[in-house]
Amino acid sequence: MTPTTPVEPDTRAPRPPRTTRRPRRARAAERPVLGRTRLPWRIAGYTLIIALASLYVLPFVIQLATSFKTDPDAAANPLALWPGTPTAAAYQRLFGIAESHETVPFLRWLGNSALVTVLVTAGRVLFDSMAGYALARLRFPGRRLLFVLLLAVMAVPGVVLLIPKFLVLSTFGMFDTYAGMVIPLLVDAAGIFIMKQFFESVPREVEEAARIDGAGVFRIYWSVVLPMARPALITLTILSFQGSWNEFTHFLVSTQSAEYETLTTGLARFVAGGLGSGTQYPLKLAAAALSTIPVAILFFCFQRYFIRGANAGSVKE
Repeated sequence: MTPTTPVEPDTRAPRPPRTTRRPRRARAAERPVLGRTRLPWRIAGYTLIIALASLYVLPFVIQLATSFKTDPDAAANPLALWPGTPTAAAYQRLFGIAESHETVPFLRWLGNSALVTVLVTAGRVLFDSMAGYALARLRFPGRRLLFVLLLAVMAVPGVVLLIPKFLVLSTFGMFDTYAGMVIPLLVDAAGIFIMKQFFESVPREVEEAARIDGAGVFRIYWSVVLPMARPALITLTILSFQGSWNEFTHFLVSTQSAEYETLTTGLARFVAGGLGSGTQYPLKLAAAALSTIPVAILFFCFQRYFIRGANAGSVKE
């Protein structure tokens, strides 16, 4: 006979009987109806958002409506959202279509603004990205001190630098020239900071692989890293375009002749009464409305890249 091994008794606790799963409708009926309790708060939130958005959009609507009014209508009903007698006389006068004894050099302002904005935007995208890559990847003596000085420059108000800018431009013979309008704006501390933060989020393995293949520093920057920085570059482009298009204080201290007036300086002189008498609200607001169109088009076309690039610096690999 073969000996049998003793069987140990099962000391585990007995499992509770498995209950049948209730239908989904019965479980949903027992849950608290959160949607109904949240509905009033949601309606109140949407109402508040719509009210704030309307409050923000209202000045632009009034501006657009006033630009199609006549001078007496604009003076009598300044807040009317619809012109009494719609007319495009203000726009015709701005573009030189309507004959008038008081000419407005709007096309010259527009050309100067477009020229300066294109040059400044291209320069900032190039130089800010190069400086940002150098601060993010290159190791050289004084790199941290240079970054601290960069942050210090960002903390200085621009109004403080108006007199030094005027003195420097006068000393170098660049006052009242296109060079004096463009060169001091070619590099921006905020743009360097944005590009530095983005380049630090790029994996170093990509650059090491390119370095193994024999690429130099500039080749890695131009052919490898820069194409990956498209969201940050678009963000920098939008900010540079908007900043140079709406720049006023720098052009105020760097130019004097009417030949170099931009939209901002020209409109400021126009609003101050330098081009004729009377309020001329339709003409002024028509020029202001036209000056906002390029920035609005650029932002709405690239807003998703702008949001992505603004958040790119907070992600670290």
